[in-house]
Amino acid sequence: MPCLLLILVLAFPRIVLVLMLLFSNYLARAYHGLILPLLGFIFVPLTTLAYAWMVNTGQPIAGVNLLILLVAIVIDLGGLGGGEYHRRSR
Repeated sequence: MPCLLLILVLAFPRIVLVLMLLFSNYLARAYHGLILPLLGFIFVPLTTLAYAWMVNTGQPIAGVNLLILLVAIVIDLGGLGGGEYHRRSR
């Protein structure tokens, strides 16, 4: 079951963010306000989820956890810049 949940989070991070915002206080415990989760929803949804997970589980943002956060940022930014690369090659 945890593997299926991880696959859903990786495939549909924006849907997971909306469901978390509507049905739990998971994001409210990690972010004190609505502006950062909203910006995260628009620009870096996977990074927003990874940071919320680290804060809610009490893990420090160092070592392997920092690497997880950096990989999430690269995946999010890769999705934003990939379309521009293909548009330029045409």
